Amino acid sequence: MSDKEIKVSVSNKDGQLGFSFSRGGLREGAGRKGIGVTKKVSLTLTEELWDKIEKQSAEHQQSRSEVIRNMIEYFYSQ
Repeated sequence: MSDKEIKVSVSNKDGQLGFSFSRGGLREGAGRKGIGVTKKVSLTLTEELWDKIEKQSAEHQQSRSEVIRNMIEYFYSQ
């Protein structure tokens, strides 16, 4: 297999497709550890609020999900 080929493999745990490049592959226990349950939601906010979330995300090098999760955790910790 050359360095430019891609391997597609199925995780033993989740049954999801994974992609790996050149060497290695999916290994049990490898990768980022989960922090909770993922549920998809749709959130309607004003452009102004989305802009603030995007700005916060960029300034702190976080995803939108991280920014929103931090806001919710802060709210419920009070």
